[in-house]
Amino acid sequence: MAQAPWRVQILTLFPEMFPGPLATSIVGTALERGLWSLDAIDMREFGIGRHRSVDDTPAGGGAGMVMRADVVAAAIDAARAVAPDLPAVYLSPRGRPLSQRQVKAWSAGPGLLLLAGRFEGVDERVIAARGLEEVSIGDYVLSGGELAAMVTIDACVRLLDGALGQPESLLEESFENGLLEYPQYTRPRQWEGREIPDVLLSGDHARIAAWRRAQAEALTRERRPDLRPARKSSS
Repeated sequence: MAQAPWRVQILTLFPEMFPGPLATSIVGTALERGLWSLDAIDMREFGIGRHRSVDDTPAGGGAGMVMRADVVAAAIDAARAVAPDLPAVYLSPRGRPLSQRQVKAWSAGPGLLLLAGRFEGVDERVIAARGLEEVSIGDYVLSGGELAAMVTIDACVRLLDGALGQPESLLEESFENGLLEYPQYTRPRQWEGREIPDVLLSGDHARIAAWRRAQAEALTRERRPDLRPARKSSS
């Protein structure tokens, strides 16, 4: 029996943004091959009144608009009626940081239901009532959650079985084993007066592995010391 594709449902006010970049390269090829599927659901279809309103002024006053709880809930409920087992994630700058560990867990599951917010955000009540998990891709603010959703999808899809031509390359990427990836080199051997390190041309696989490990350790200490405790606790 064939395995069901990894499924993504994206709730958005701009469904025309999808698949966008997700139709290219590794992720696009995986989409064409049926390794994953994408449903871009227009939340305006669940809007209120003749003008399909999806937002209103914030309670208590303030600038901007807020997405209505009833509209967002209706969109979520419609998506869950089709695929009830997908984790529901709201892309939000106040969410917990997206991590490679979380990406690996999601990619091993059935897929994701992603909510791409707009305006000043989403009514807090629907976040609680529908059990949305808030996730952030970084400490900055975007004009909407669509790009954050694309980042999340890309990170997950490339981990699916069969997505990468050389799956063993996943084993030495940044964040595996709590380390950043070591420096990479290729031809030409000399470029603008800079040489490929001799050890990489030695053919001595044990020395090469030790050099790469040392480089990864040094880069992690210098650039992401926050990763070190996580690595030690998992060893």
